[in-house]
Amino acid sequence: MTVQSRDERLQPIGLWQRLLLRPELGSIAGLIVVFTFFAVMAGNSGFLTWAGTRNYLEVAAQLGILASAVALLMIAGEFDLSVSSMIGVAAISMALLAHPDYGNLPLGLAILLTLGLALSVGYLNGYLVLRTGLPSFIVTLAMMFILAGANIGFTKLITKLTIVSGLNEKIAQDPIAHLFTGTLLGLPAAVWWWLGVMGVLSFVLLRTPFGNWIFGAGGDANAARNVGVPVHRVKITLFMLTAGAATLLATIQVMGLGSANVLQGQGKELEAIAAAVIGGCLLTGGYGSVIGAGIGALILAIVQQGIIYTNIDLDWFKVMVGGMILGAVILNNHLRKLSMQVRR
Repeated sequence: MTVQSRDERLQPIGLWQRLLLRPELGSIAGLIVVFTFFAVMAGNSGFLTWAGTRNYLEVAAQLGILASAVALLMIAGEFDLSVSSMIGVAAISMALLAHPDYGNLPLGLAILLTLGLALSVGYLNGYLVLRTGLPSFIVTLAMMFILAGANIGFTKLITKLTIVSGLNEKIAQDPIAHLFTGTLLGLPAAVWWWLGVMGVLSFVLLRTPFGNWIFGAGGDANAARNVGVPVHRVKITLFMLTAGAATLLATIQVMGLGSANVLQGQGKELEAIAAAVIGGCLLTGGYGSVIGAGIGALILAIVQQGIIYTNIDLDWFKVMVGGMILGAVILNNHLRKLSMQVRR
């Protein structure tokens, strides 16, 4: 009997080396530190109770839905700053279409028509970025202002106000609303939507050819094209995905509040990018994780709610977010250098 000799070209990789290859490593460390800090500082104030846990999970869910889609777009090397205005547009559109005094459409149809509008905007964003060759930062920044201004103008033209309310009764009577406002195992529907979106998008990124195309498009678009990756199609699809995620978030908010506001979603674009960066996504593209973005959203939610439980002025939230972004970028760059050494 002969014993097969080990191939010297195959170098075994230890557990720590495998962990270094994961972009979520830095965000997991950050999550442990942040949670421990607020557990110690606010544990006696209700932070560790089920109500406290439910609060920060719901906040994380709403941001995480958006951050999951934004992370994929960032991995592909692009940004979408218009998602914040898209949330407001989708909320107002949905509310007007379903409101008894205006469209008076069934909620399901109002949601589908709004989703169609959002996907059209996402397609336009992607088309303009790829057609003009301009940075997506500039194109979507312009679109953010266009959508925000048009949303205010049309809403005031139709309703004379900047808010559309009076949907509570219709929502209560529509069975589809329970999908967005109900609870399961004590957790609100938003949390389950977040877990579902994060799970599906993570599977697509890590287990499908489309996921490989995303990494390729963000790493080196020209090289990706040379091996047959449809870079344009991938990026336009991801711009549409971020608009769709904004619509899902707007739907959850409208169903929960029974109203829509033109300022809904303001600032969410930067929070979503922050969550993705904290979660390990590089601003240069080609590297990142949907799960990491979800952990980043959870960290931001814990900080936001933890500050409330510790009675610290909420104005300090942005200071902490800025510090975490800077720390995450430094840590992630260091971990990426270590991971590159592991690959060699």
